[in-house]
Amino acid sequence: MAGKSDISEHRAEHFKTVKRLVVKVGSNVLTTENGLNTRVINSISRQIAVLMDSGIEVIVVSSGAMASGIRKMEFKTRPVEVPQRQAIAALGQSGLIMTYEKALAKHGKKAAQILLTSDGLSNRKRYLNARNTINTLIEWKVVPIVNENDTVAVEEIKFGDNDNLAAMITLLMDADILVNLTDIDGLFDKDPRENKDASLIHEVATIGKNIENYAGSIPGALGTGGMLTKIKAAKKTAAAGIPMVIAGGVKKDILLKLFEGRDLGTFFSPKGEKLKSRKCWIAFNTKTRGALIVDKGAQKAMTTKGGSLLPIGIAEVEGKFGKGDSVEIKTRDNAVIGVGLVNYSSEDTARIKGLKSSEIKSVLGSKPYDAVVHRDNLAMTDACSM
Repeated sequence: MAGKSDISEHRAEHFKTVKRLVVKVGSNVLTTENGLNTRVINSISRQIAVLMDSGIEVIVVSSGAMASGIRKMEFKTRPVEVPQRQAIAALGQSGLIMTYEKALAKHGKKAAQILLTSDGLSNRKRYLNARNTINTLIEWKVVPIVNENDTVAVEEIKFGDNDNLAAMITLLMDADILVNLTDIDGLFDKDPRENKDASLIHEVATIGKNIENYAGSIPGALGTGGMLTKIKAAKKTAAAGIPMVIAGGVKKDILLKLFEGRDLGTFFSPKGEKLKSRKCWIAFNTKTRGALIVDKGAQKAMTTKGGSLLPIGIAEVEGKFGKGDSVEIKTRDNAVIGVGLVNYSSEDTARIKGLKSSEIKSVLGSKPYDAVVHRDNLAMTDACSM
């Protein structure tokens, strides 16, 4: 196991190379019993301005709208009915963005509001539109403040929580690191709010069941997610080759200290090289319509050689899908190892599975493609939580 100094050097090297940063700020960091915590928002905004002046591009994913609205209406609990939750979010969002706008203006920076739903990113055209808009704001030296559009989102088009949204924005914008600011100083082996002997985990190289078990015992309060949703976000970024840090958002100058290389919070190491933007979209934003079960030979060809998925390597076909749809790639023991866009429908794939590419024409009458999933449309992400 690496020593603490090795871990510090490891994370410091990553921070030295960061050009684009995504900061996610949780509800419990941003709110108090009386509403938005303007002191914390002012502090985070000042740190963002300092980082921007040093040449780092910053995107913010901010919770707080729902919590702010609840405080504003003096409700004791989060509303249960969907229309009430959406109305509360609308009420709180205006105050949230205005507070950021004022805080950033003190340092000569501007804020822009970006509200998204997951279906906006599952569509390739809208995905690129969102990417282009945020890139333009960054070019203008404006800070994009991203949140889920809770006023219209229903279960079918929800990201689920802002930790997941932050991971998606990190991948969308090809960021170099995600810093997730919460009301706890990182991932502990037990809830530090209830256990004085809880130990901080400084670095996570592999997110296994033990890490998920630690996270599952640390719930959230105002927000929709606790520590477990942050671990799921880290799985996505790590699988895409991007590190993530969970750190205490109320610590003085936490962002600046992280960029100084300080050993604060929990650092989640990336797995392998960064995925290209298109493959990130395929892996994490498309809606899968079925699955292809592959044999060990195909698995090896795709994971170690970067090969396409040929019909000979397909053992089974699950679900009903059409040409161009997104499907999961699974092993025989049901482990998801990737996602790809198919060249053949589920019916045609079932007819040619197990065959050589040279035999496709004799079965289907034509052979438009050798591969069922071409390597350019295939994202191998066995570390992700799909």
